[in-house]
Amino acid sequence: MTTQIELGDIKVDVVLKDIKNIHLSVYPPNGRVKISAPLRMDMDTIRVFAISRLGWIKQQRKKFREQARETPREYLDLESHYVWGKRYLLKVIEVCEAPSVELKHNKMILRVRPGTADEKKQAVVDAWYREQLKKAIPSLIAKWEPLMDVKVERFFVQRMKTKWGSCNHKARNIRLNTELAKKPPECLEYIIIHEMTHLLEPTHNSRFIALMDRFMSKWQFYRDRLNQLPVSHENWIY
Repeated sequence: MTTQIELGDIKVDVVLKDIKNIHLSVYPPNGRVKISAPLRMDMDTIRVFAISRLGWIKQQRKKFREQARETPREYLDLESHYVWGKRYLLKVIEVCEAPSVELKHNKMILRVRPGTADEKKQAVVDAWYREQLKKAIPSLIAKWEPLMDVKVERFFVQRMKTKWGSCNHKARNIRLNTELAKKPPECLEYIIIHEMTHLLEPTHNSRFIALMDRFMSKWQFYRDRLNQLPVSHENWIY
């Protein structure tokens, strides 16, 4: 069951679920507010809870509004692109061969056929980012599976507009946002641990937090660092 309450000019989505505890989340980029509450909880109790956390809600929304946004990419020479947290300057070379991307010193070299449209250039770069992520993920999963005593059946990499990752704990699959290939490697590791922890605890309850504290003591530092980094210009946390 889904409904909505209003706290002044802030709209709060309320989802009643078969859970034990109430959970509050604020999502970037626009500060959407969501409360997941037990089926038995009445709306007055939920409203009182939301009001009690109003200061925190406003603080989170302010942080997301102030978060840096990348400008739309135009795929021009000397344009900045990021790979694993490092800045590279784009160099576009037109050649009569299959398109490719190569990192050389501080340059990202994009080779495309003459007259290639910007949309095609973006597709080539996006596919390259996806491959970098696919190469980096298996060793991290293999590292953490024995430490966490969990098994990831499959992982998927895709462009996601609202979150850094997700987990299907029943199928034991995790999904990761291609944007993570632009961020520092420790941010990718944090998200992988986060999603793998959901295989042990599907919700963000106190047990989940305790597990995260055990597996990665500085996880909140990495979470905050990730959420402070510039994100895509699209409307798309953690």
